[in-house]
Amino acid sequence: MRLLVGRIGRAHGILGEATIEVRTDMPELRFAIGARVQTDAHGELVITSHRVHNGILLLGFAGIHDRNEIEKLRDTLMYCDVDIEESSEYEDDYHVMQLIGCKAFLESGEEFGTVTDVINLPGQDLLAIDTTKGEVLIPFVHQLVPVVDIKNRRMTVIPPVQNED
Repeated sequence: MRLLVGRIGRAHGILGEATIEVRTDMPELRFAIGARVQTDAHGELVITSHRVHNGILLLGFAGIHDRNEIEKLRDTLMYCDVDIEESSEYEDDYHVMQLIGCKAFLESGEEFGTVTDVINLPGQDLLAIDTTKGEVLIPFVHQLVPVVDIKNRRMTVIPPVQNED
């Protein structure tokens, strides 16, 4: 599956490096020297340099040797082909695309809704679940989402208590 892994930002320096807005949890793998990323407007790019400067990832690409050339790529989205069925080294590690579309059930077995989005926040991720009463956001933590069954596209959720005024 083709997944978004980053966005090319401003040029950095005069040698053709750019800042990168990382949108993957595996930047060391996706942006390794020699790795290839796809773009819609500029075809495939081969990464030739990878370094972190003041907490910001900087990448260089094959055939791009100066500031003017890299500026032409500004705001370009980068994609990688990722096998979302590939097992992770962590038991509770999921791709967003594996979660979207899963049916959410209450502990009683009653259907609650369908996962429509995963919102990545600094503290934790939130599951956006479309229910008959509208969208409900549930923190994606084990205490509130105790069971995730990717194979059967279902999960058990414990939604926050809603005050009925």
